[in-house]
Parts: sequence; structure tokens; C-alpha cells
Amino acid sequence: MSRSLRVLLVAGEASGDLHAAAFVRELRARRPDLEVSGVGGANLRAAGMETVVDSEHVATMGFVETFGTIGRHLSLFRQLTGMLRDDPPDLLVLVDYPEFNLLLARRAKKLGVPVFYFIGPQVWAWRSGRIAKIRERVDKMAVVFPFEADLYNTDGRQLAEFVGHPLLDVVRATRDRAATCAEYGLDPERPVLALLPGSRRKEVALIGEALGGAAAQLAGEGWQPVLAEAPGISDADTELIRSRCRDLTIARGDTYNVLAAADAAVVTSGTATVETALLGCPMVIVYRMAPASYWLARRLVHVDWIGMPNIILQRSVFPELIQERANSQAIAEAVRSVRGRQAEMQAALEELKQALGTAGAAGRAADLALDCIEERIG
Repeated sequence: MSRSLRVLLVAGEASGDLHAAAFVRELRARRPDLEVSGVGGANLRAAGMETVVDSEHVATMGFVETFGTIGRHLSLFRQLTGMLRDDPPDLLVLVDYPEFNLLLARRAKKLGVPVFYFIGPQVWAWRSGRIAKIRERVDKMAVVFPFEADLYNTDGRQLAEFVGHPLLDVVRATRDRAATCAEYGLDPERPVLALLPGSRRKEVALIGEALGGAAAQLAGEGWQPVLAEAPGISDADTELIRSRCRDLTIARGDTYNVLAAADAAVVTSGTATVETALLGCPMVIVYRMAPASYWLARRLVHVDWIGMPNIILQRSVFPELIQERANSQAIAEAVRSVRGRQAEMQAALEELKQALGTAGAAGRAADLALDCIEERIG
């Protein structure tokens, strides 16, 4: 391959932007002349991608909430399909974001552009029938959970390859527990409770009152609650939590160190649950949605657990509290339960780390993507 290669990449959310950036760096390390453009955020721009649309412009949460961005998604879809038609790239790379990306994959296949999926969509949780469509529209997948490859590799076709989880390369503490306690004026002899209310403002608003109430209860029992604010979340977004629990320490941009120092965590379901597990912190998983979204989700989602740690382990280890059950009293009680099962928690966390594979996921995914291009151009 002597000519420059061109990749069109679509990462519609913050977590996808982070992992796709590592993937792009690995691609360009192998092919320095490679050109990447598409949808992404600050991490992908720093990795050298030309951003056609910023992912913050299209990211959504929930089922009903998506309706408010339909116009933006339609405009973006027309823009990207025009690029696929008028100046076809050597490869279309999709990162999670299934509803939009699977429609784009169908158009790419019709136009003869090979499709590579990095971090496969979790359609097995809520639309298992989509697996057949993915097999029709996608040429190769790099999946990040150990059970996913078997879902796609049927009838002798090796569509998906488990490359390990990309968080293994980035999740690590930079201080020990004593140093983190000193940083925030915490008593190292008392238990620390990490609060992770989510990375989206809507998530924080929906869980805030319950989380703050639980923290207040536990603070009265000697726990030291630390609110770890995600990037993009401001003091105004967490005001409801603060108003319910005055005895609260705030940590900004230091989530991994807080989790590594914590004796337990209350975590909004999502990528943060995997990060918490990798840092060895027992957790309670919580989630609240808009009522209409929850009503629809109950009819579409077909899994025994919502938290990825429990899904990977295929058993209920970490308590899950959803919607009305995610109230102050229940959250506080679940934290006490987790605290009382330390040996079980630590054994499960170690099992989970082993199941997630080894570091280097982005590099292995980059090799697979380049193989797709080689197969196309010879």
C-alpha cells in the first residue's frame, strides 16, 4: 500500500471519543500517511482526526430524549452519506452509537465501502434481532467484552474478534490511598464512599436527590462521601446532591484516585462501572431515566442485569437499583451490604479484571482495521 489511506470515523459519544482516539493513534503509528476525518470530540482531534461534526452536537441519552435531536441526526446522516458517495474512504470505522451507526453502515455497504466496528453496539441487551443486521452490514468487528464474539461468529464466519477492553490501558491511580486521603483532608481510619452520579447532566439531575440523601445517611454513620465530578459536569449540575448532604467532599478531574481510595462506590450505570471494577472498588450500581424512557426501556431491554460487571460475571454480585428502587434508603442499605461482603467483592473484582483481557486493545483493533483495507485494495 503506497498511496495515502483515508478513513471516515464516527464516534458519537464521549467514551467513544476517548477509545477511538487511542485507536487512531495506533492506526497512524502503523501508517503515518493515513488521513482520518469524521465525527468526534477533543480526544480525536488531539489524535489527528479532522472533525466534521463535534460529537457533543449529537450525543443523547435515553429513548425519549433522542427525539429532540432528530433534526441534527438527519442532517449529519445526509452529510456523511454524501461523503461516502462522492468521495468514498478506504474504510468506514464506527464506534458504538448503534442506532445512527447501523443506518450509516447499511448505506456504506450499498456504496461498496467496507465497514469496521470498534466497540460493538450492545444490541444483545435490547434488540437481539439486530445481530443479523450487523452481520449483513459490517465486515469486521473488534469487540471489547469476552462473551460478544460468540454472538456474532456463527455459521463459520469470524466476524468479531475479542481484543480486550480499552480501559485496561487508561484506568490507573496516580496516588496511593494515604496520599488521596491527605489531598482531601479525609481520615484514613474512616471508610470513604465515592459518588459517581454520571457524565451527562440529565443523569445527574435524575439521580441527584437520592444520591445526596444516601450520602447524608451514611455520613451520619461515619462514612466520608466524596463526589467525583465527571468532565463537563459543573457545581450547578451537582447542587441537588450538595443540598442533601452538607458533609461532602468534592473531587474534580480525580475520579480514578478517588475510586482507588474508596471502600465502596455508588455509580451510575455505564462505562464508569467498568472503571470502578478495574480500580478494585466494590460498588452499588444505580440508574434513573425519564419515566417515558423507562416505560419504553422495560419493553425493549432483555437482560438480567444492567451493570456490565454483573453481565460479564453472569451473576448478581454488585447491587443494582433502578428507577424508584434507586432511593436514598435503598442506596444506603446497599452500601452497607457491600461493605459487609468485602471478601466476596474482591474475589469478584479480580475475576472481572481477568475476563476483560489484556492491555493493547486499540493496537489489536488497528491491525484488524488495516487488514480490512488490505482485503479491499489488495
